Amino acid sequence: MSETRELHRRRFLGLALAGTLVPVGTAACAAGGSGSEEPDAGPTGEVSDDNPFGVADGAAVEAVIFDGGYGTDYVSAVAATYTDLHGGELTVAPSTQIAQEMQPRFVGGNPPDLLDNSGANAIGLATIAAQLEDLTPLTEAKNTDGDVIADTLYPGMLDDGYYDGRLVQLNYVLTVYGLWYSKTLFDANGWTAPATWDDVLALGAAAKSAGKYLFCWGKEAASYYLTLAVESAIKEGGDEVRIALGNLEADAWSQPAVQAVFAKMAEAVQAGYFRPGGAGTQFTAAQAQWSQAQEAILYPSGSWIENEMKSQTAADFQMTGCPAPSVTAGAAMPPAAFHASAGEPFVVPSQAKNKAGGMEVLRLMLSKEGASNFAETKLSSTIVKDTVPADAFGSTALASQIAMLDAAGENTFTFNFNDVYGFTSQNNVLWNGFMSGQLDVAGLTSGLQQQFDATREDPSIVKVEVS
Repeated sequence: MSETRELHRRRFLGLALAGTLVPVGTAACAAGGSGSEEPDAGPTGEVSDDNPFGVADGAAVEAVIFDGGYGTDYVSAVAATYTDLHGGELTVAPSTQIAQEMQPRFVGGNPPDLLDNSGANAIGLATIAAQLEDLTPLTEAKNTDGDVIADTLYPGMLDDGYYDGRLVQLNYVLTVYGLWYSKTLFDANGWTAPATWDDVLALGAAAKSAGKYLFCWGKEAASYYLTLAVESAIKEGGDEVRIALGNLEADAWSQPAVQAVFAKMAEAVQAGYFRPGGAGTQFTAAQAQWSQAQEAILYPSGSWIENEMKSQTAADFQMTGCPAPSVTAGAAMPPAAFHASAGEPFVVPSQAKNKAGGMEVLRLMLSKEGASNFAETKLSSTIVKDTVPADAFGSTALASQIAMLDAAGENTFTFNFNDVYGFTSQNNVLWNGFMSGQLDVAGLTSGLQQQFDATREDPSIVKVEVS
């Protein structure tokens, strides 16, 4: 279409994210300009530890930020500090139509100074990579606490930001993926978090007996269940499953581990464990069926879910996360393994009027104050370590994320073929049909493989090699 922190007994013991992407094949054209001319750097100031990029006195910064589950106020929060340091004003403009609004500006040579290129309408990185600043100097600079930024980040958090050997985007948020539930509800019914799909189906039967559904979904977020299925398949079959999917291999969706997950999900559909009508329900309304009305007991999502639904969550819900289930107890990966990745990709366009200011805003966001503010207000972690206290700001969801990180150790993985190749819209169509019972496993498999095959065989599409 968006990761978290070392904190003593809840530290991320090396999120050595598997699956770094390496571009291969035909180089994509930039959205505008050749990328070979050195753009005007704009007004510059004196370089120092407090001003490592030479921001000019009084220089304003324009930031365009995706207005999604995290909102935009976490960027606005550093505005006062920017003004105190440099005398200029930071303007934050929210957007949910990044590509539609920003591509013309890249073509016209007047992009913003900082862009959060996120959401369903993000610009494909390959189309603008040549027009983006290398952010390595940012990671080598000192934050406002006097620490080198690279030394304050969880391991592996910069990996997905490289394109053609340059660090062109910085993913700010550490996202923990899994199944989410109400601990209060589970405790009241004597239910426990599932480790296998048989456990999930048993919960479905128990939920049905209690007058509830196992799952619910919304039409725009049907592909959350694709994410869940891929997570489960990777846990079951290991890296070979992840690599085959990431490289769009022929018959990738016919791998035994993938088919086994699809078969279990089809059982849940056929047993009536999915709340009907999801294909016609707006996704936050569907999520409220889980978080507020508690008509369903499990929901697959990333760790943005608590903040996204904070105004539509029942009192004493005690939102808690757990890893996606494997198919069997003898899976290739342990039960604690789960999907984690860095998200909310920030970029600094080379043709920006104040690219030094764009870098500076990121530096302030990566300080302990900026990252701690995000964790406290969004109840999710950034890529900066040591910014979540022992009480997790009173958030059971955030506390469970830290517990998952501790339990997993190095058993984490990631994948992003859906975002790299822009499959989300078609995947929503397929999964809406599958969960509505209108498409069987064979039809789902065929539809998913067809888009893989078409993309793999299209020479105009830049491919990435997953290893």
